[in-house]
Amino acid sequence: MRSHGSFLYMSKSAKRLASSESAAIRPPRRARDVAALLQKGLSAASHRLVLAQARPTPRSLPHTSRPLSTSQATATTTSGGAVDDAHAPDAMPQYQLKVPKGTKDWQGTDMVIRDKVFSTISSVFKRHGAVTIDTPVFELKEILAGKYGEDSKLIYDLADQGGELCSLRYDLTVPFARWLAMNSSVQNIKRYHIAKVYRRDQPAMTKGRMREFYQCDFDIAGVYDPMLPDAEILRITCEIFEGLGWKGNYTIKINHRKILDGIFEVCGVPKDKLRTISSAVDKLDKSPWDEVRREMTEEKGLAPEVADKIGEYVIHKGQVDLLEKLKSDAVLSANESAAKGLNDMTLLFNYLSVFGVLPKISFDMSLARGLDYYTGVIYEVVTEGSAGKAGAKGKKTASKDDDRSNDPAVGVGSVAAGGRYDDLVGMFSGKGQVPCVGISFGVDRIFSIIKSRMAADKNAPAVRSNEVDVFVMAFGGKGFEGLLAERMEVCRTLWDAGIKAEFSWKVKPKPQQQFKAAEQGGVPFAVILGVDELAARKVKIKEMGLAEGHADKDGILVDKDDLVAEVRSRLKAKEEEGVSDLVQGTTSLAV
Repeated sequence: MRSHGSFLYMSKSAKRLASSESAAIRPPRRARDVAALLQKGLSAASHRLVLAQARPTPRSLPHTSRPLSTSQATATTTSGGAVDDAHAPDAMPQYQLKVPKGTKDWQGTDMVIRDKVFSTISSVFKRHGAVTIDTPVFELKEILAGKYGEDSKLIYDLADQGGELCSLRYDLTVPFARWLAMNSSVQNIKRYHIAKVYRRDQPAMTKGRMREFYQCDFDIAGVYDPMLPDAEILRITCEIFEGLGWKGNYTIKINHRKILDGIFEVCGVPKDKLRTISSAVDKLDKSPWDEVRREMTEEKGLAPEVADKIGEYVIHKGQVDLLEKLKSDAVLSANESAAKGLNDMTLLFNYLSVFGVLPKISFDMSLARGLDYYTGVIYEVVTEGSAGKAGAKGKKTASKDDDRSNDPAVGVGSVAAGGRYDDLVGMFSGKGQVPCVGISFGVDRIFSIIKSRMAADKNAPAVRSNEVDVFVMAFGGKGFEGLLAERMEVCRTLWDAGIKAEFSWKVKPKPQQQFKAAEQGGVPFAVILGVDELAARKVKIKEMGLAEGHADKDGILVDKDDLVAEVRSRLKAKEEEGVSDLVQGTTSLAV
């Protein structure tokens, strides 16, 4: 027996030796003395010394010894008396099994829905000629500093690792601008990037407001004629939400930073307060004007009469009608910044009309976008649930780290947002500018809207947990051996043809077990094998879920050699009927 750490070990050979000797020979006196000492509760160190002296032979014990369990070791050292706490066996470490605040694990049908969102978004990006890049999840702290206005406090800073101060990326836009500055040969690109970003914001998990979340970005970099890339970005936005099945149930709010800056200038806002006042105006989608005005005057030191003038502008919403109203404002039109913005918006509205996007647009003068790097048109996408419940008062939480999912005043927020940022690349390179415009889609917020719509709709389709098209099964009577090899062969044939298939991993599965597995996975077709049918080189294709009395309820016999073609034709028919491979009864995640 030997000590290792806090446990006592006894090799197998030592146990056998001790067992054989104890049966025939009375234990030597020293061994009895050891037992007595243990009863008196000597320290583990003393135990080791005495036990070493008490070994019956000097033979070395093999190193393949097995540790005693914690309970065994404890019992060995505490029988009849307490052991010195300093030498007690170490307890198993106790873990608090949870994820950090503002994060979550993804699994099951949630993963299916999220993957569908990813595939829908990326397919639209590719349709418009985008290529993808990837950048590190953390950047040098100085790269991110000073780019996000008041939101800079939400950046996660990392500990010094080898002389570099780094931070987790806040978004994908600044890293893209840094990449462009490092790759000066790239003067124009349509790029998309799908990755996680990190913000130390107060979470509201069920509303998609998280500290770790995915963004899907699409950006166009390069010198082009005014507003053409901007218009295509907004066309892409509509294609994505229509592809997700939202059927027009969203609004794209747009504004222009130059118009907003022009308004601030004609109202008398000092230049050093333009960005901070812009951040205050950006809160109008969450707070009433009185609260925003109080922030401007009491917290940011703006004169009350200047705030009132701003209020006369930022309350307006519209489309072409509002644009014409602003253009007819002589004071505003005389401002150089505002005039440039109004000209851009005139072009943009013309292009959006051609693209068929104009009906989804709301020209909203309260939209400001708090990030410092925007220089031109800005936009965000909202839908039901974006804003908190009207008139609801926010619930106070004990900490800014507490989840606010149950706070009716907290909404999902915008589900996509972006704008033009012509100067950001030049901030890094110090050389020529690379004008850019882009948009970012918040996948977790989109997901939360989809989930809430599904929960509210009693007729919402069931979401499948996998994409299997065919379940291969076999039945038989007395003496049936399961046809395992035959099921495996049919699966192999379907896999070789690119058809998604699976079978039961039992040699002789019961019929009800096979049907249950197919039904739980929402598999649309079963291929059924039988001894007599296989002898005639036939198999049966059965469409799952057909009503009683349907002509094909029991399936249709087809030649085994034609199985692949028959399955493909039926899958194609299903697709044409509008049955998704992931969501039964719908072509998208619409509800």
